[in-house]
This record gives sequence, structure tokens and C-alpha cells, in this order.
Amino acid sequence: MTNLPPPAEELRFLDAELRQLDARRAVLLQRRAWLIHTLHAAAAPPPARGGGGTHTMSPGSTGVVARRPETTAPNVQNVLLVLGGTLLTIAAVAFTLVGWGHLGITGRALVLGSVTLGALAAPVALLRRGLRSTAEAVAGLGMALTVLDAHALHEVVFSAVGGLGYTAAASAVLAGVWAAYGAATGSLVPLPAGDSAVEQDPAREGARLVLRLPLPLAAAAAQLPLLLWALAADAGPHTLTAALLVTAAADAAVALRSTLLPVRIVAVVGACGTGGVGVLSAGWLCWSASGPDGAARAAALLVLAATISLVAARFVREPNVALCAALAAGLCLAAGSGGTLRAATPDEWTVPGTTAFGIALLAALRSPLPRPLRRGLAGASLITQGLAVLWTVPLVAGTVLGPATWVGRPWSGVPGSTRSAVLPDVPWPSYATTAPLVLAVVAGVLAAAGHREVGRPLTGVGALVLGWAAVFVLPTALGLPYGAGLVTQGAVTVVALGFADRTRRTGAGSSALPRTAVLLALVTSVDLALLALASEPATIAVLVTLTALFAAASTRPGLRPFTAPAALGYATALACAAGMSADWEPEHTALLVLVVPAVAALLAARLDDSPATVPVEATGAVAGLLALALAVTNPPVLALVLSLGGVVAAGTALRPERRPAGYVAAALFLSATWVRLAAWDVTTPEAYTLPVTVPALAVGLLHRRRDPAVSSWTAYGAGLAVSLVPSVVTAWGDPHWLRPLLLGTSALTVTLAGARHRLRAPLVLGGSVLALVALHELAPYVVQVVGALPRWVLPALAGLVLLALGATYEQRLRDARRLRAAFGRLH
Repeated sequence: MTNLPPPAEELRFLDAELRQLDARRAVLLQRRAWLIHTLHAAAAPPPARGGGGTHTMSPGSTGVVARRPETTAPNVQNVLLVLGGTLLTIAAVAFTLVGWGHLGITGRALVLGSVTLGALAAPVALLRRGLRSTAEAVAGLGMALTVLDAHALHEVVFSAVGGLGYTAAASAVLAGVWAAYGAATGSLVPLPAGDSAVEQDPAREGARLVLRLPLPLAAAAAQLPLLLWALAADAGPHTLTAALLVTAAADAAVALRSTLLPVRIVAVVGACGTGGVGVLSAGWLCWSASGPDGAARAAALLVLAATISLVAARFVREPNVALCAALAAGLCLAAGSGGTLRAATPDEWTVPGTTAFGIALLAALRSPLPRPLRRGLAGASLITQGLAVLWTVPLVAGTVLGPATWVGRPWSGVPGSTRSAVLPDVPWPSYATTAPLVLAVVAGVLAAAGHREVGRPLTGVGALVLGWAAVFVLPTALGLPYGAGLVTQGAVTVVALGFADRTRRTGAGSSALPRTAVLLALVTSVDLALLALASEPATIAVLVTLTALFAAASTRPGLRPFTAPAALGYATALACAAGMSADWEPEHTALLVLVVPAVAALLAARLDDSPATVPVEATGAVAGLLALALAVTNPPVLALVLSLGGVVAAGTALRPERRPAGYVAAALFLSATWVRLAAWDVTTPEAYTLPVTVPALAVGLLHRRRDPAVSSWTAYGAGLAVSLVPSVVTAWGDPHWLRPLLLGTSALTVTLAGARHRLRAPLVLGGSVLALVALHELAPYVVQVVGALPRWVLPALAGLVLLALGATYEQRLRDARRLRAAFGRLH
């Protein structure tokens, strides 16, 4: 060899080769053990049938069965080590608390000290021999003994010291001792690099075997000292909260600085736990403070928590973790500002002030902070503004739904103010006067954000909705007079419709903006109409204005699918209000309401295939149903309403795409005829059935002329059955001769017509009715004959019929058997 490596490289190479040889040797020894076991199993007698146990076939063998182990060797090793360490710890506790009372102070100290030192020193030797698991178990025993040493020291030397104070000092000392012990084991046991069984220390060039337990346990013990010291000193809630936050800061520092995963996990859990409890405590202290001083002290604690979160977010590597930490920091700052404002200002300004601070957090978007921090602070701002908007929801919902109470008491008197008109029986909260300000400010923020980022339509929609809510609740929040409230809501409706038309024409923003504006205009108009029910003149004026306004807006094609049905709906309400104002009866008002379906039909005919056609027709149909409901108590007027509705439906059926409306027209005309007959006290069924039969037969005749393949049942069946069946039922209970005579004559005519043209439906229906009429006429004579015969005649006749049927059935079976036998002889 002419190119010799340096000694360190050659040593590393030799160590690697030796490890490969050791691994190969372990594999060969395992194979040797398996072969020996297989030979013993083959030589042993076969197990009894039904015996338990898990067996397996060896690879490449036939008939040789080997028992499969139920667990692995490392698992057995770990169980034994953990169990042994646990038993030793229990024994040490028992010895410390119970068994050492016969020894003196010196003897007790020597025994515990010697055992503890031995347990802590043994892992070093075990690590040098590569017995890592055993070293971990013994190290755990040693650290448990240090806890017992601390307890024994308190009982013997520091018994006068309070329990909490001593526990705090002991936990701090133990945390330091365990941390030093975990670090010392890495420097005392050097091992070559590349061993997968060791943990690498990035701060050193070599590799060192470090125990896993001491450092995480030291981090866990470090959670107690500050809190226990504060409790021992009878500190107040502010000091306890500060202790929790300082502990969380220390945990965050450890989590950021440590390179060991177990230590980082314990530190992160500790930071989140103590920090979360500290933040909740500080928030409760801030918002429940009775004065500005207490609120300011608690707010300072929230600022401390926010600082810790921001520092952690600045140095953490994961962007998502940094974003969450910055979000928590922003929320802490907002909560602190809100609690301070609550203690220092009137109640109605708490939420607006907190909202203003949340908006100020948006300044972080223009700061040089890293992107996750900027996004986190912006998220805290959005959450703060969202909570402020939620605070206004009850007020907005009450303002929208409150006027619905006027439906049950229309024209009962003009209220004194808009507030008493909207929420007459609900106490008005004093802090709600600033709700419009909050809504307007948040709407402005969203509008500015939507102006900068055009690709986000939801931002513009949110700004539009919040701005509408701010203006909508303003008259109620300020307690404006009733008339001013009506004018304000009317102006909001007009502005919303104008904004919808403008955004639709200019194409500013997305298509969601004009639709949202139209929906807001509809909601405002409905609320305005309900609010106007307090006064008769206001109702008439508002309904006339809304009808004209939405009718004018229907000239815009983009708004027509929404505004045209609204105009028809308000026209219907106007007709009802006009009838009520003129002291008309409901059935007379129904005739005025019928104007709306007629107008809707004419408008739909001009719209053709417009998207507004179906909504307009649906609104007209609803208005027609309302007219029927108003006229239902007066049959003559109801018949007139049904007839006029049939005329409107027939006119609609003239359009090629609305031919099915002809069936509705026929049903309405028929219903009008029946209602009129009922109003005239007509009980003859033919008066109700003939108006159906004649048009039905005429339609069937035209149908068969156009399509001769149509069945007679389809063409004439329904029309004939409508008249013949009710007449037959009535004729059987009619004692007079005129109805059966006319019905029989009609049935004979139908039967002859069916026979002449060879049509099955007239022939069957006419013949059946003719037979039933004849049977009805012969029934008295049949009854007379039956009454003259003896009672045994009917059972005898029934028996003869049954015997004849049985003989016929037997004959058919005998013929079948003969036929089968004949076929059998053919083979």
C-alpha cells in the first residue's frame, strides 16, 4: 500500500469492518440456534393431537415443525429491565420511609448516599460495555433515589422548612443535577462515529453515547420551581400568572436551543401548557378587573406572553408554528387592550376600541417582519374584527326580524320612534349605540382589502353586507323618529338597487356583488313593508313606492329575475291593503288580487325565454292561490274567481312552450262550474259530470282523427266513465223511472256506436251500464220470485253449480292424462 490513510480514518474504517463482522456473526449464531432447535424437534416424539402452541414449518424442510416465539428478545429485555428498575425503586421507597428508622442520621445518609452514587455511576460502566438499555434502567433508578434523598434530607435536616418552599428548591436542584448528569455521561463515554445505536452531538466532532432519561426529566422538573415558590410565598394571582409565563419563556428557550428530540418535546409541551394557563389567567384578570390599575397589570402580563410568542415565532424554523405563535401573540395584545379599555372607558366603547387595536395590527403587513409573523398578526386582526362583528349580530338580527310582529296587529298606531317600532317589547342595551360604528369600520377595512386584492370577491361581498348592516341598524341604534326610519330604509333599498345595476353594467368586481346587492335590497324592502304596517297611510304609500321602484328596476335585464317577482309581490300586497282600506270583504278583494296573475301572464309572454319568466309566473300563481283563499268563504264569488283564473291559464296555454297550462285552465273551469252548481244547490250528478264528459269526448275525437292508432280507451274511456259510473250509482237508489230510462237510452246509444265503429271502450262501458240498468229494472221481480221460492232452492242451486264445475275440472284433468300417455307411447 503506497497511499496510507491517516490513523483516525484507518481506525474508523477498522471499527466499521469489525461491526460488520459482529453483525454477520450474530446472523450465523441465530441460524445455528434455529438448526439445533429443528434437529431437536425432529428427534422429539410428535405432540398429542389437539395440543396448543404456535408452530411453523422451517424453510426448505418437509414435516419438521418448529415453535414460533411469541415475542422478540428486545421486548423481553425491556420488560425485565423496566420491571427490575421499578421493583428496586419501590424497595428504595419502602426502605426510606419505613425500614431505616433503626439507623442513625449518619448511617441513613451513608446508606442512601452510597446507593445513589452507585446507581448513578453504574450507567457509565454499562455504557462503555455497550449495555445501553441496562444503563437506562439503572439511571432511572438513580434519579428516583435522588428524589428520595431530597425527601430524606427534608425529614432529617430541613424539617422546619415549609413543604412548598422546600419542594420548589428541591425541584430546581434536581433539575440541575439531572441535566448535569445527562450531559456528563456524554463526555465520559467516547465512541466512534457512525454507530446507529448512539446519539450524535452536533457540538462535537466525535460521537458520544448519551442517556435518554436525564435531560427530558430535568426539563420536566424545571416546570415546578417558580410556581411552587410563588405558592409558598402566598403570592397573588398576578405573581402566579407571571411565574407561569416566565416558566413558559424558559421552556420556549430550551425548545429552540436543544438538539435532542425528547427534550424539545417536553419543552414544547411545557411551554404550551404553562403558557396557555398563564394567558387564560391573565385574560381573566384583565377582563374582570374592577379598576384601571388591575387591568393594566394584567394587560402587562398579556404583553409579556405576546413578547414570548413573538420571540419564539421569530427563531422557530417551522413556518406553520411561527404563524400560530404570532397569531397567539396578536390575540394576547388585543385581549389586553380590550380589558384595559373596559376598565377605563364606558361599556359601549370597549368593543370599538378593541376593534381599532385589531385593525392596527394590520400594520404588520407592511413591516419588515418575516412572512409567517406578518400572516399571524394579520390573522389575529381578522379574528378580533370577526368577534366584534359577532357582537353586533343580535342587534342586526333583532332589527331585521322585529318588524314581523306588526303582521298580527296591523294599523294599530304610529310608534314614537324607530326603536319602539322595531323592538317594542325588548329592553334596548345601552352599549348597542356603537354597533353601527363597528360595522362601518370593519366594512371599510374589507373594502380597502378588496380594492388592493381584486381576485378575492368574498372580501367585497363582506364589505357590502357589513356596510348595509351598519346603515340598516343606524335608525334603530340612534332612536330616530318613525318616519325618518322609513325614509332611511327606503333610501337603503334605492341605493342597493342602484349599486347592483352599476356593478352589473361596469363589471366591477365579480358577479356576486350585484346579486348580493339585490338580495340586500329585497331584505330591506320586506323589512320596510312590515314596518309600515303600523299606519294605514304609511302602508299604502310604502307599497305603492316599492311596487313602482321594483317595476322600474325590472327594466334592467340583469336585475329582472329578482325585481320583477318582487314588484308583483308588492302589487299583491297593495291590492290586499287597498281592499282592507276600502272596507271590502275578503272575497271582493280577491277580484282585485286577480289583476296580478293577469299582469304576470302578460309580462311572461313578453319575456319569452328570459331567466325572469319562471319567477314571474310563479309569483302570479301564488297571487292566484291567495285570491282563491280570500274568496273561499263565498261560493258564487269563488266560482267567478276560478273562471277568471281559468281565463288567465288558457291565455298562458296559447304560448307553444306552455301548452300544459291548458290542463290547469280546464281544471279551473270545471271547478268553477261545480262551485256554481253547488251554490245553486244542484244535487243531480249529471250536472257535474256532463261538463267534463262533453269536452273530454270532443278532445278524444280530435285526438283519434289526428292519430287513428290511439286506443279508444285513451280517447273516450275517461269521458264516458265520468258520466256513466256516477249515473249508474245514483240510478240504483232512484225509485223513479225517468233516470233509468234516460241512462239506459244513453247506454244503448253508446253501445250501438261502439258496435258500429268497432270501438272497445264504448262497447264495453255502454254494454255494462245497459246490463246494470236492465238488472236494476228487473230487480223487484227477481226479488219477488226469490221470495216465492223455498229456502232450500238457493243452496241446492249453489251445490249444482259447484258439482258442475268439479266435473268439468275432472274432465280436463283426464284429458291431460290421456294426452301425456299418448305422447309416452310415441317413444
